[in-house]
Amino acid sequence: MCLSPAESEMLSGSSIQPNSSLQPRPLIIGPSTGPKAPYPLQMEGRVIRGFGRGSSELGIPTANLPVDENLTPWIGDITSGVYFGWASLRLPSSHPNHPTTSSDTTTTTTTTEFSVYPMVMSIGYNKFYNNKDRSAEVHVLHEFGAAFYGIEIRLLITGFIREERDYDEVQELIDDIKLDCVVTRNSLDREAWALRETGKGTLDGSWLVRETAEQNGDVV
Repeated sequence: MCLSPAESEMLSGSSIQPNSSLQPRPLIIGPSTGPKAPYPLQMEGRVIRGFGRGSSELGIPTANLPVDENLTPWIGDITSGVYFGWASLRLPSSHPNHPTTSSDTTTTTTTTEFSVYPMVMSIGYNKFYNNKDRSAEVHVLHEFGAAFYGIEIRLLITGFIREERDYDEVQELIDDIKLDCVVTRNSLDREAWALRETGKGTLDGSWLVRETAEQNGDVV
């Protein structure tokens, strides 16, 4: 898993990262006034099965989305790398993290059945593993009680953290991802970057929690 909020707090005042073999980088992205064009960007899809490496090898589970330029026209034009922002999930009532059944007090809920979480994601080829196809892998900054394959996930991408890179050792990759999580928490923990719908900020996240005709059971 990524660093906890408490561990993130320990690093929040520094540009030094956990693994000294990696180059130091900023721990906050973007101005205090909020995301700048072209952000925020929207992306959505159903969670598909990936290689399973995030959980088994890295200890950092990911929700994988298909990279489809028909659904997400801008994705072919952006730099491969690591991005951050917000994710919303509408979990089924049987899921342990569903808002009405979960005893978890760390979930950010809204007035709908959607649950909203900070997220960090990679869009690219994952050079360390030499992927041949471009992928989108989302790490939601929350500990879930069960997987959620097939569930629709919506992403509000608020900024770019870094380009993707190769690593000599898997631990370097893990350390870089952990730092990405710190950067994400720090960057989103500002009023202009936090979502208005959660009552904690001013950023418009209405798309993340908007009901659709299909979800309401209406004929489209």
